[in-house]
Amino acid sequence: MARKKQECPECEEIPVWITTFGDLNTLLLSFFVMIFSIGKDIPKEVQLILSAFSDSLGFFEGGQTLEKGKLEQMGMNLETLPSQVTGRSLARAKAQALSIFKPEIQAKKVRIEEEERGIIISLVGADFFEPGSAQLTPAIEEVLKKVSYLLKQLNRYTRIEGHSGSKEIQIPSPYPNERSYNNSWDLGAARSINVVLFLQSLGVEPSLMQALTYGSYRPLATEGDTRTPEGEAHNRRIDIVILPFKEPGKNPFEKKPKITPSIENLIPDT
Repeated sequence: MARKKQECPECEEIPVWITTFGDLNTLLLSFFVMIFSIGKDIPKEVQLILSAFSDSLGFFEGGQTLEKGKLEQMGMNLETLPSQVTGRSLARAKAQALSIFKPEIQAKKVRIEEEERGIIISLVGADFFEPGSAQLTPAIEEVLKKVSYLLKQLNRYTRIEGHSGSKEIQIPSPYPNERSYNNSWDLGAARSINVVLFLQSLGVEPSLMQALTYGSYRPLATEGDTRTPEGEAHNRRIDIVILPFKEPGKNPFEKKPKITPSIENLIPDT
């Protein structure tokens, strides 16, 4: 004779899914405790995965930008992730720059700012370039010596941006031993290239530098401010941008260009 099932009016039936849900929570808790315990010694691949949870875990800072690179299917490229490590490194670079260029900053010959693209050191002294000229003056050469010391300490990619005023072009050039410049693009490019070559002569790694021109199309001074020497110098300037990238070598996962054989190589020898 079957035993009668004991009735318990005070007991409520527990749903079946509660057991699975409890196991899931236990596994998640164990996973995050493990990650927290090993701290910064976690592999790069795990850091890459965790970067997607930057807003919830609290371990990392940065956005959600997707970037091609190693393990791109997992999300961000760790080398370009604006993480806490990169942020601290740029903060140290800015602190070094503020200390090195303190006299020039007080004299309003150098401006230092921090933007999303990196640390910008603007050389805006009125005696750094003559109007319409790309030749380096002794004043800017002294400042560039400090720049070279900073760049060699940081070992980061740097972009040298040349700028000019909208009314600088003089044809023919009034300066001896200097060619005429066709437009503001040409003048800005000549200034940035001259700065790059001078920094290279001081020992800065050339593979870490880029030369770029904006011509007169990114002025700092307004039309009214250009009447003063200081306002003109703000547009007649060099911007040194310390980028948040390091290591001069190419990415090992970078695709190599395809070389198309020439017609001569395709013709067999007779």
